[in-house]
Amino acid sequence: MTPAKELLFLALGGSGEIGMNVNLYGTQGKWLMVDCGITFGDASYPGVDVILPDLQFIEERLDDLLGIVLTHGHEDHIGALPYLAADLGVPLYATPFTAGLIRGKLEEEGVEDRVRLNVVKDEEPFDIGPFTVRYVPLAHSIPEGNAVLIETPYGKIMHTGDWKLDETPSLGGASTAEELTAIGDEGVLALVCDSTNVFNPEASGSEGEVRKGLDEVVAGCKGRVLVTTFASNAARLQTLGEVAVDTGRQLCVAGRSLDRILRVAKQTGYLRDFPETIDFDTAMTLPPSRVMIVATGGQGEPRAALSRIAEGNHQIKLGKGDTVLFSSRQIPGNEIAIGRIMNILAGQGVELVTDRQAFIHVSGHPGRPELAEMYKWIRPEIILPVHGEVRHMHEQARFAREQGVPQSVVQVNGDIIRLAPGKPKKIGEAHAGRLVLDGDVILPADGATINERRRVALYGQISVAVALKGGRLIGTPQIKVQGVPVEEDRDKFIDEASAAAAEAVRAGKSGGEALREALRLAVRRTATRFTGKKPVVDVLLIEA
Repeated sequence: MTPAKELLFLALGGSGEIGMNVNLYGTQGKWLMVDCGITFGDASYPGVDVILPDLQFIEERLDDLLGIVLTHGHEDHIGALPYLAADLGVPLYATPFTAGLIRGKLEEEGVEDRVRLNVVKDEEPFDIGPFTVRYVPLAHSIPEGNAVLIETPYGKIMHTGDWKLDETPSLGGASTAEELTAIGDEGVLALVCDSTNVFNPEASGSEGEVRKGLDEVVAGCKGRVLVTTFASNAARLQTLGEVAVDTGRQLCVAGRSLDRILRVAKQTGYLRDFPETIDFDTAMTLPPSRVMIVATGGQGEPRAALSRIAEGNHQIKLGKGDTVLFSSRQIPGNEIAIGRIMNILAGQGVELVTDRQAFIHVSGHPGRPELAEMYKWIRPEIILPVHGEVRHMHEQARFAREQGVPQSVVQVNGDIIRLAPGKPKKIGEAHAGRLVLDGDVILPADGATINERRRVALYGQISVAVALKGGRLIGTPQIKVQGVPVEEDRDKFIDEASAAAAEAVRAGKSGGEALREALRLAVRRTATRFTGKKPVVDVLLIEA
């Protein structure tokens, strides 16, 4: 699929899912990538924290890839760069704050010398092959949230990235209605748009209003206050610094990712008036009513600061009379992990406040009123929803048509869409899968290693060691059991499994793979009779 005299769109992540955003635009034989993010592991990926996009399609066409333009610094937009950018071998383009976060990630991975990072310091257009790119500032929950206006020989694309409307943003600025209307006046072929909050009938809300809500809640607290939020939400950090000052509390920060965001923000001109922070020891010696802690871990992450505090494995301690504010929304799928932390804290007498009890959080994504405004200003010929599950994208397409957008395209990862010339349509499919970062190794998400681990997690594992001499059994077969539910009958089970293995040898199999399979089936049948499960059985044959 080499783009000819046409304009193509291909998502390799972020369409049909929330997270791991990777988008490709192709024209005149060349491709441009917008964003390269990650998503996070769940129970279906045992032992895995980070999931990466499979970029096989573009890796097979590296001579045609010109660069990667990054919209903003959230993990689901830049998080894959430390692991994939060096092998892609193309320049990156980002505004200063986003570039600062990327640079830190590349340094941690030891690849900073292998990746060219271009810092775009203004909103002037720049050329990347047949593409002319301009950053368009939009409000979001992180500094320098940007749309990307991409001019091609076949029309302009407005790729929104993540965005919202906020008349009183706490950090940075955003394009005005007049500026966005002027872009629409120039003519926009397609609006490629964030779909995350399309079902929200209300606007996302202003960060300025959140400050008022947090002021009220914190002012009413008598003990220590801990606020947990997304580490990358620098706008919320600014707000929390102001709330600490408003309520006469000293501020303590707990979490490496928070430290990194604060450092990069200050280096690039943000959070300059953020109050001086205190260390953990000072936070624990001050009167509780004079302390506010900002901590990572609001999504229940087991190694984050809040989890360690709740479990008593941190220098910060909470107890009866203290309050934890969850100044973030629950990401779908994290409910159980968050509930576990909440239950531990509640059992310690800590009061819990979420956005359901008080106005302490606003989203960084547009609700329906904001989407309608964007359609009115940009007036695209085509709406192409991204950054959402399938239901989100179909709903945005329907809503946009209702608001007067003439055409819509609903695609998922791997669909190759021709946007121009002619009417937009799907013209092919590309491989679009997932990789996992397992320790320091990148593997296929559904490859042999992860599938084996899933089977062991589901069914348990049994090892059988059998010694032979001249085809005859020596001694007793040795059995080792892991994760098989035979706790009360363990010794009996091992005896019977060993006897079944011995009988399989005596049954006369000649050896080699035939004997190995007979042993495996004999031991598994015993396990199934005991437990109803079919564990993984590994056989070791030792020839004396």
